[in-house]
Amino acid sequence: MTDILIVGGGLAGSLIAARLFERRRDVRVLLLEAGESIGGNHTWSFHEGDLDAAQHAFLAPMRVASWAGHEVRFPGHARSLAGGYASVSSDRLAMVLADRICARIRTGAPVAALGADHVVLEGGERIVARAVIDARGPGPAPQLDLGYQKFLGQEVRLVRPHGLARPILMDARVPQLDGYRFVYVLPLDPETLLIEDTYYADGPGLGTAALRTRIAAYAAAQGWAIDYVVREEEGVLPIALGGDLAAFLDDGPAGVARAGLRAGLFHPTTGYSLPDAMGLADLVSTLPDLSGPALAAATRAHALDLWARRGFFRLLNRMLFHAAAPDKRYAILERFYRLPEPLIARFYADRLTLADKARILTGRPPVPVLKAMACLKETSGTPHHA
Repeated sequence: MTDILIVGGGLAGSLIAARLFERRRDVRVLLLEAGESIGGNHTWSFHEGDLDAAQHAFLAPMRVASWAGHEVRFPGHARSLAGGYASVSSDRLAMVLADRICARIRTGAPVAALGADHVVLEGGERIVARAVIDARGPGPAPQLDLGYQKFLGQEVRLVRPHGLARPILMDARVPQLDGYRFVYVLPLDPETLLIEDTYYADGPGLGTAALRTRIAAYAAAQGWAIDYVVREEEGVLPIALGGDLAAFLDDGPAGVARAGLRAGLFHPTTGYSLPDAMGLADLVSTLPDLSGPALAAATRAHALDLWARRGFFRLLNRMLFHAAAPDKRYAILERFYRLPEPLIARFYADRLTLADKARILTGRPPVPVLKAMACLKETSGTPHHA
């Protein structure tokens, strides 16, 4: 019998399977993926300070690129930061896992139903296991108050070298449309870029045709001549403003552990999910009891603990979404990126001190004061955004 059945071969599920294989060879794991290959079509990035040395070593074979620094650009402020940055690609993740745990991966296996000790595939096949982890990505979340970070990305091959030495994490010197808009650029090699047109928006709608046009216009404005588009990726990621995570986690089959976005495990403000996925993989791989009830309880407690200590980020998100006019939201991020670089690194790594939080809130906010004060209280049970 399978010990742990992981449903969903995205980042979270894949990292749990790989970490268990590395540390617990006696545990029989089966990773189910609905698509043709694990990983889907994504790029996941992280800052050097987000992970510890052991986690960096574990992820090293999965990295497709890394850089010694990064940049941000705003209408009134541009800055180069020294913090290292790296990216993992779906293709590299799939390659590494196929090499390590090929026999424990089953693709083309969409799940119709699951319970604490089994799953039922769409074709009717029933697979029994001692524990089940649901890692299928974001699902319905009426219990949470959410905004959205949505994007369309194009990996493009250029006619000539682009000249970028490091990523541009935010270029907000573009027309502010549909909320806070910025362009994200990764230089994958001297003539290849990943360009993402990104929005912090109230709604999840993604007009891909318009975003393609805007990406082409941005590239042209930088003097980059696109030869051809290698691939596209898109996403609509949750940005947490408030809500009742316990009710969200309880809305599903009892005794099923959750992982990744399905567990609310993502940085509330940036939407980055890799550090949380890595942290959960480490937790699961070191649990003394991997029975279904124990695993479900441990992952639930982990998610709730992170949610409880991340209230400050949700406060900042409410100020961004509720207190600032959509076309002025960039000013909050522009002000943030004037702060000391070590504080910025701790922000991304979810290691803010009390002094850091006071520093972020000190001074006149770039939003109306009364609207900012109205954001102090976190709502629960009646989300602002469905």
